[in-house]
Amino acid sequence: MESEFRLAAFVFVFFVMAVWEHFKPRRENNQQRKQRWPINLGLMVLGAILVKIALGAIVYESALIAEEKNIGILNIFGLSSLFTGVLTIILLDLTIYGQHVLAHKLPLLWKLHQVHHTDLVYDTTTGVRFHPLEIFFSLGVKVVAVFIIGADPSVVILFEIILNTCAVFNHANVNLPLSIDKQLRKIVVTPDMHRVHHSVYRNETDSNYGFSISIWDRIFGTYNDQPKDGHINMKIGLEYARKNEDVNFKELILFPFKNTK
Repeated sequence: MESEFRLAAFVFVFFVMAVWEHFKPRRENNQQRKQRWPINLGLMVLGAILVKIALGAIVYESALIAEEKNIGILNIFGLSSLFTGVLTIILLDLTIYGQHVLAHKLPLLWKLHQVHHTDLVYDTTTGVRFHPLEIFFSLGVKVVAVFIIGADPSVVILFEIILNTCAVFNHANVNLPLSIDKQLRKIVVTPDMHRVHHSVYRNETDSNYGFSISIWDRIFGTYNDQPKDGHINMKIGLEYARKNEDVNFKELILFPFKNTK
């Protein structure tokens, strides 16, 4: 049932965000959806199929093993399920933040992660545009974290749902009132907050790494409140990708380690 829960939550949030950004977009979309959506959604489907065939529900299964074998820090202490559940979500989210930082700092990982940043438009589908190899790497990171933490299997499912839905939400091109955004980003990552991370300027790309909880960027000094060109005028993507859009997708997917950008 783990996959069904995640899929249902994803489809619902994706539909809501897609409709919202269609009728009340934050920025004008100069690149038609029919040009980009097949690529972004195709990458999502390809990654999901490869993961399903190769690994299945490996993160959830790892949590079951950790629970059965009493592995992990939280399994050592007799803490309440509510407390351990909240702490597990916080620690897993911190893990994803750290993974995201490494994806920008380590050249080998950046070669994979740049597929996400070569999207020249920022909308709902950008949140699912990842190289399949990066998805495998992320699964490995989460499995290690699950064993170290001793994560409860049901909490792992909840975290995956939160992570997936937040990725769709904070990549959406929705016109969220500024007053709401200001308050909401104190807790969670909003579209305006994460859009800065997709700027062509490297100092802005290397900021706002959070996916779900927004506090990590403030704690570790990677928070950037607003893009210097403003949200309406800022350029999205990587500069070299903007100059050569044809090479952008084909080479990055088929030969991700060929060139360093």
